Amino acid sequence: MTKEMRAIEISAPGGPEVLKPVQRPRPDPAHGQVVIKVAWAGVNRPDALQRAGLYNPPPTASDLPGLEASGTIVALGSGVSGWKVGDQVTALLPGGGYAEYVATPAAHCLPVPEGMGLKEAACLPETFFTVWSNVFVRGGLKGGERILIHGGSSGIGTTAIQLAHHFGARVFVTAGSDEKCQACRDLGAEVAVNYRDADFVEVMKEQGGADVILDMVGGPYIQRNLNALADDGRLVQIAFLQGPKVELNMAPLMMRRLTMTGSTLRPQSDLAKARIAQDLSEAVWPLLAAGRIGPVMDSDFPLDKAGDAHARMESSGHIGKIVLEVAGG
Repeated sequence: MTKEMRAIEISAPGGPEVLKPVQRPRPDPAHGQVVIKVAWAGVNRPDALQRAGLYNPPPTASDLPGLEASGTIVALGSGVSGWKVGDQVTALLPGGGYAEYVATPAAHCLPVPEGMGLKEAACLPETFFTVWSNVFVRGGLKGGERILIHGGSSGIGTTAIQLAHHFGARVFVTAGSDEKCQACRDLGAEVAVNYRDADFVEVMKEQGGADVILDMVGGPYIQRNLNALADDGRLVQIAFLQGPKVELNMAPLMMRRLTMTGSTLRPQSDLAKARIAQDLSEAVWPLLAAGRIGPVMDSDFPLDKAGDAHARMESSGHIGKIVLEVAGG
């Protein structure tokens, strides 16, 4: 087996055109890691931020983009149990997914759900890890509560809609077109607000306010989100597409007992991510295997067209997930 592999690297900070095909050495597994022969790799917003020079990988991670992939385990590091060479998995990655082979902690791998192909499975880790840890763990969403999900037609949004709806929450979303709003309703959203035509704050106030808001917009949305929360509501921030710095009136935080929280997934410890993987294995993977929920697919591109995939994502015209075909399957 050759020790070289095809990969896509970031040649310099910039737009989608800076993603270039290269040959790289194939990774070897460290202690506790597996090496996966990649079939499909998911494309996510953090990949674009890294490409633009705005999101540096952790010091121990690959400099190649790619935070999730599916494929077949081809090597085991020392101390790995529960997996064997030949197992098909989908995995959360510290980086390096835009390549033919990638190394990742074995504890961040999950089996490909029964009845699901590798293409669909590549769409699961980044969104499901993010939604589970932020909506249900940090946000504490319970059945019967109202959740407002911004960017409802994104990969994160379509995942959050399905999980929140399945666990009995009332789901409200924002999206940027009537087509996207309809896609959100089809997935289980009770109300979909086209933010170009209506004010989500007024919509939520009419409903009594949101118990949980999942936001990746930031900027001027932060104050509006606080205004849209119910008493004892929780705002969960996972990104800042419109910036992290704003002037806020914090008095309602005390008077209405509001909570502001949030997280990013990549910098968390291997143990923290392993715990999320275990939660998903128990609570969510059976739903995927039963076909009760599933990834919403937008489009796929060959590995050497990663720049086109990024352009598609940054156009904001997509609904659901974008993937790169590395070896297929």
